[in-house]
Amino acid sequence: MYILGISCYYHDASAALLKDGVVVAAAEEERFTRKKHDTSFPLNAITYCLKSQRITMGQVDAVGFYEKPFLKFERLLGQHVQMFPKSLKTFVSAMPSWIHEKLHIRKSIKKLGYEGEVYFIEHHLAHAAASFLVSPFKKAAILTADGVGEWSTTTWGIGNEKEIQLLGEIRFPHSLGLLYSTITAYLGFTVNNAEYKVMGLASYGDMDKKTNSYYEKLKQVVDIKEDGSYTLDLKYFKYHYADRMPSQAMEKLLDGPTRKKETEVAQRHKDIAAALQLILEEAMTAMLKDLSKKTHYQNVVLGGGVALNSVYNGKILRNTPFKRVWIHPNPSDGGSSIGVALYIYHTILGKKREKQHQLSHAYLGPAFSTEEIQQFLDARGIRYSKFKNQQELIASTAKMIFDNKVVGWFQGKMEWGPRALGSRSILANPCNPQAKELLNEKVKHREHFRPFAPVVCADDALKYFDCDKPLPEITDFMLMVYPIKKEWHKKIPSVTHVDGSGRLQTISRKQNHLYYEVIKAFGKLSKIPILINTSFNIRGEPIVCTPADAYTCMMGTGIDCLVMGNFLIKRSDNEQDQWNSEHDAKD
Repeated sequence: MYILGISCYYHDASAALLKDGVVVAAAEEERFTRKKHDTSFPLNAITYCLKSQRITMGQVDAVGFYEKPFLKFERLLGQHVQMFPKSLKTFVSAMPSWIHEKLHIRKSIKKLGYEGEVYFIEHHLAHAAASFLVSPFKKAAILTADGVGEWSTTTWGIGNEKEIQLLGEIRFPHSLGLLYSTITAYLGFTVNNAEYKVMGLASYGDMDKKTNSYYEKLKQVVDIKEDGSYTLDLKYFKYHYADRMPSQAMEKLLDGPTRKKETEVAQRHKDIAAALQLILEEAMTAMLKDLSKKTHYQNVVLGGGVALNSVYNGKILRNTPFKRVWIHPNPSDGGSSIGVALYIYHTILGKKREKQHQLSHAYLGPAFSTEEIQQFLDARGIRYSKFKNQQELIASTAKMIFDNKVVGWFQGKMEWGPRALGSRSILANPCNPQAKELLNEKVKHREHFRPFAPVVCADDALKYFDCDKPLPEITDFMLMVYPIKKEWHKKIPSVTHVDGSGRLQTISRKQNHLYYEVIKAFGKLSKIPILINTSFNIRGEPIVCTPADAYTCMMGTGIDCLVMGNFLIKRSDNEQDQWNSEHDAKD
């Protein structure tokens, strides 16, 4: 039985395919179109999913969409009428896409040659299903939080075997996700794209509630009850009737106008980011404590965009009564295509959950064979060498990293979700004090305050990181920030954030043999089996998908070499050809 899940038209459009309850393929549309956070109908992602199993839409048994468009449209109409005439401009700009696209999902799906049932699942139910139904837990408490679905912005409930029951919700316009996005906009970053920058910036601010004056100011904006439920004072916001998110009242409260992009990030901005992070953590902790009290469950799963806040995620087991936590590798809207497919299979169709249905890795995207890679290299006239065997590939890659080379790593199936996890990664030496600056300026072209993540083999993690057990269950997907033990701060400076933490990925041999062995081989050379792992892309672009994407990225950055399949491509060997090609084109 094949079930296809679809998410689109808000941000991070995606498709996912189940075969007899097992996730066999999943990808986000942006990877194919090269348009970051592409919202469009995910035709390319759907095509990949079907092609991976050699099937057509006519062989798909059920299709699901990750929310109920008419319910969402009803909410939008209601809020625009309520806020009229303030909302007129945004109403006029929003209506064409709803009239021509968003209300016609069923028609778009039928055009692909599908004649069966199309299921529409509520937005937060899809988040909950994505989090719980592929988790390692038979029973778990569930918490989802994001900007907004149809009406819900936060939900809580329980999962029991194949059943999900949402017990409560907080409704729009009150939203932790939109609070975080509003301050993201105020700080001069892009909404739905740069909230993680604010999270990273927070560590440079004052994280003490007693001394950070902006914490008390933001407490005027959000009222958090003992059980974690909250309300926002809407005079500080405009998102419910305008494109602009912070109001003039918010700017007055925070002592100045919205920061313009590319201007200096002052200490005031860092302290505001810190205050926001403190508020988010306070609300999430209160909700989780209350959820634990109500359910008496020891396990919890999180979903929705707020579950990408890895700084908070690493504190859950320390600050709440829960004993185990699991977060889907793609917890925001992009991951909901898996959620709706799972909900159809298990809850609507009543199929039993089995161990093989668990999501133990995120390698669900396209892969390229040795022949396909070589055909690309030869067709482009690219200079390359070929490794004799896997042992040479592992040893050579580890040595290049040890020699402070920046290595583009392109192997196997592309990752599902926003994190590079060892298939489309840039790898570098964490012991090199210059590596962070080099990567930020010459490769990623991004802000200096952005940290880089460490990857370590699961069996070595507890030596270097003050992290929770069991491993690698909670650190598979680079969604948890943990303290790095103090004795290692100076030895791995390029993955040690300003607060002494790192957004940790652990890897096991079973999950990704080649990646694991490269880390081990580097450890034999450096005596520290840790690498910098950052996503294989540059600022403003999606993670690379194809050999062409990877080569183009290397040649346009400070990446020294590309280990792609069994091939080694050095930038220095191809720079003259690149120069000749560019100048021939101009002539």
